[in-house]
Amino acid sequence: MTDGWDWRRGGETPAAPSGAGTPPAGSPTAPAAGSAPAASPGNASTAGSLPGATPVAGPPTAAQPATWPASTTQQPATWPASTTPPSPAAASPWWSDALADPWRDPAAPAAVVVPGVVVTGTEPEPVTDPDAPGRPTLRHLLLIPMITALLAGTLGGALGYAFAVRGGAAGTVLGGEPAQAPALAQRKPESLAGVAERVLPSVVTVRVSSLGGTSEGSGFIASADGHVITNDHVVAGGSGKASVIFNDGTSAPATLVGQDPESDIAVIKVSRTGLRPVEFGDSDALAVGDPVLAMGSPLSLANTVTAGIVSALDRTMQAGEPGGPVRYYAAIQTDAAVNHGNSGGPLVDGAGRVVGVNSTIKSLVAEGQEAGNIGLAFAIPINQAKRVTQDIIGTGKARRTVIGAQVGGPGAGAGGGVRLAAVEPSGPAAGAGLRVGDVITKLNGRPMTEPTDLIALVRKFAPGSVVTVEFRRGADRQNTSVTLAADAK
Repeated sequence: MTDGWDWRRGGETPAAPSGAGTPPAGSPTAPAAGSAPAASPGNASTAGSLPGATPVAGPPTAAQPATWPASTTQQPATWPASTTPPSPAAASPWWSDALADPWRDPAAPAAVVVPGVVVTGTEPEPVTDPDAPGRPTLRHLLLIPMITALLAGTLGGALGYAFAVRGGAAGTVLGGEPAQAPALAQRKPESLAGVAERVLPSVVTVRVSSLGGTSEGSGFIASADGHVITNDHVVAGGSGKASVIFNDGTSAPATLVGQDPESDIAVIKVSRTGLRPVEFGDSDALAVGDPVLAMGSPLSLANTVTAGIVSALDRTMQAGEPGGPVRYYAAIQTDAAVNHGNSGGPLVDGAGRVVGVNSTIKSLVAEGQEAGNIGLAFAIPINQAKRVTQDIIGTGKARRTVIGAQVGGPGAGAGGGVRLAAVEPSGPAAGAGLRVGDVITKLNGRPMTEPTDLIALVRKFAPGSVVTVEFRRGADRQNTSVTLAADAK
């Protein structure tokens, strides 16, 4: 909307428009009647004025602009001739501040500032600063002492190592890296070391006082109530005072329970609890070449273990001191080292079971000299020793197994056999049909060559045992079965 005034022209008083009444207040004064059109923009002398009109001198008033732009070509409208242009004093108030109005120039840019709309609602959740210091938790309280202790330990170890190196303790490392032990060094229960470890706590040293001094030998615990098996020749001639020294070095007094000189077995007893008896094996199940261990106190060296094999079985032995009883037994021969002091100690098989009682050795020394081991040792079979021990514990004496015949006489061993010199009428031999003069060649398949063979082998068996006998009568060879019996003594 415009009031028809060209703001780009100046120096003129606008004329009131035609129409009824007075021109609007504040309208520009109209030029005089008959005025010519404005000069062209190129005419500088006439710029800003109308032809035939006198320019307004002096500064511009608030009601009129000072000049019009030179580029303005539009001519203002003329007021009607009958209309008197309004005076500046009667200008319209609407235009009173036209020159001060910042919006007087329609070509000026405009900007509208719209205030932001505040939307009410819930407040956002507060944001916690992760870097802000907070109250320590239980984890922190526990973690700090642990870290402190770890650092202290590390520092202490480093200082200790430094001092040790400076002192020369870690300067030289001896030996190489440890390697896995070989199979033989692992000490399995069935190994020799395992067997020795299991049996040695049951092996003891036996000391017996006598008028000539102290006799020393070996023995082993046969029962948990304190019975100990040893050799008769270890306790023979003693005054009855004996002592037993155990594997751990402790000792206890012992009393003699009984002895059998002919089988060379004696039994003593100690008053002590918590004893561990040995495990008995079967001497009849042995074979030549089986590994064995001999344990005892040779030459007063307690807890000695030697190893060997079974060299022979049923080796008939006749032993005894001059003036003493003659001992017969079919022994187990071994090459395990046995010396004086081993007497009465156990001979153990590879499973740790006692299969014999070490008794005698063979030696090349002259009579009266000290004998030593030459690899020929002999042990009483445990089956026989166990039977004699049970008799001694039960009755105080041992039974002796007999065949009911006597051997010997001139030419008794001639022809590869043992000749019977006498036969008891009601004895086992007579009951089996044997007669005087018969020559026994085999007993249970074992060849007979000496009278000692028949006596020792018969005593190996228990009374009541049935044995096969192969004999020769004249030119005939016959077989018979004999039921052995116990001696009436």
